[in-house]
Amino acid sequence: MHATPAAKLENPSQETRYTRRARYFNSGNAFAIKHPAVPRHIFLAERDRAFAAETGTGLIGLDLSEVLELAYPATTPLILARYARIREGDSLSTAFRSSGEIYHVIRGRGKTGGPDDSLEWKAGDTIFLPGGRKWTHSAMEDVVLYVVTNEPQLAFEGLEPPRDGHDGTNGTMEPVLYPGERIEAELEAIHKDPAAGEMTGYAVIFSSESMEDIRNIHPTMTLAMNSLPAGMIQRPHRHNSAAVTLLLDSEGGYSITEGERIDWSRHAVMVTPPGAVHSHYNEGPALNRFLIVQDGGLYYHCRTMGFSYEP
Repeated sequence: MHATPAAKLENPSQETRYTRRARYFNSGNAFAIKHPAVPRHIFLAERDRAFAAETGTGLIGLDLSEVLELAYPATTPLILARYARIREGDSLSTAFRSSGEIYHVIRGRGKTGGPDDSLEWKAGDTIFLPGGRKWTHSAMEDVVLYVVTNEPQLAFEGLEPPRDGHDGTNGTMEPVLYPGERIEAELEAIHKDPAAGEMTGYAVIFSSESMEDIRNIHPTMTLAMNSLPAGMIQRPHRHNSAAVTLLLDSEGGYSITEGERIDWSRHAVMVTPPGAVHSHYNEGPALNRFLIVQDGGLYYHCRTMGFSYEP
């Protein structure tokens, strides 16, 4: 269905280039747009490329834009994930059109430098960086990083990143380092908490000094280190946000999403569609951990998270 073009005004003197741009729909056709659904997906070939011995320094996008019918790279409509491979002694510079960047160090150690900041990292660490800046990532050993940004969100609105990391509502976003050993300690404390059984999952939620009031790492993206003990199930549930999940451990682990079983594979990335009923299972001998980025901050702000368990 098409919009009604702007009708010519009875008084031609009132017609301008601004009035000619107008288009009009009605309640019968305005909501007839059908977007392709966000698919269930697991990125295996891209994971294999990231870890292949012959792969050189560079980025490997986890791009579903063709399926989503978007004109810009995207893993989900608001999130773009990548692997970054940096060979020992090499550097990789990035300048993403995003307001925030999340990194997890899968392998190796190195450092990141920007206009005013420099920090060192190692395997197991997680990092948050303000978007819209040039960052240079240097490898002291062979490195594989997992990188997530909100580039599709800005591309959708044709926006540029905030200046100096300022997000407009919560002060200035600054670089934050979450050491791997501290993350593990926080996770262990949750498993020992007598109230853990009442929580929706055994998860560490990442935030920062400037984002503390909203209890998220970024105004629209959320980040959690979730875990599932051996022999346990995270029962069927749904939420309005899409989830992009890095599977850090995989033995005996799988998900059932919209009735389809998706077997976990270590260091692969899995997409769970928004609103999809899904559950997680660990039939292996040890704790499984998985790092989840969602566009959940957007839904928390709009009061529409829509989390619910299925009967």
